[in-house]
Amino acid sequence: MQRRGTVIAIAIGLLIVLSGCASIPPGQRAAADPWEPMNRTLYKINTSVDRVTTKPLARGYQKILPTPIQNGVSNFFQNLTTPRSVLNNFLQGKPKRGLSEAGRFLFNSSLGIGGLFDVASASGMEEYPEDFGQTAAVWGVPDGPYIMLPFFGPRTLRDAVLMPLDTLSHPLYHYDNTSVRDKLVVLQIVDLRQNLLTAEKFLEDSKDPYVTLRESYLQNREFEVYDGNPPEDDFYEDFDEDY
Repeated sequence: MQRRGTVIAIAIGLLIVLSGCASIPPGQRAAADPWEPMNRTLYKINTSVDRVTTKPLARGYQKILPTPIQNGVSNFFQNLTTPRSVLNNFLQGKPKRGLSEAGRFLFNSSLGIGGLFDVASASGMEEYPEDFGQTAAVWGVPDGPYIMLPFFGPRTLRDAVLMPLDTLSHPLYHYDNTSVRDKLVVLQIVDLRQNLLTAEKFLEDSKDPYVTLRESYLQNREFEVYDGNPPEDDFYEDFDEDY
């Protein structure tokens, strides 16, 4: 309990500091990357490490396991994030969506055999994923600068600060059998990486993969924060023409 309390205290403290940071103005994404030299270095390091670790594992995983099993693994880990979505939907004042996510979790965890099968979606139950970064955004906390984290990849400063709360809300964090938990964490990392194998060609074909990743991440994050209805931003039209 003491460790969890410390995690929460640190996250809240950093969030207070972040509240004084400037937000990312629409149409000025490049200005949101004041740490670009450092970020580019970390991007190169992450790419190099990935090339000899998670990427080959993901390719082997994709090649060896049948697609239905891969889908089952993805469904299982996705289901584990649902309690976090339940909590954050309620924190954002979206009780109907929170109850819907709770229903999805109960449905998939029982009829879906621990989440291996997404019977909730098959039954027409819509998914409403939310995390603490999105909740902070709804509460008015600015994005802060774009940052490339070692191993974890791109984030806004707000989302990076709140990552401990996302971890704390994950069921695996509270599972005491470290041997099983660590294996599941590794499996989750490999599963997440194999889901990105197809999308990475988009980066490889771009003029500047770092910029492409940054803009794609920020655009997608804004899309998530605004529940699929972000404010209009002419910047992305110009970006699409260049890349």
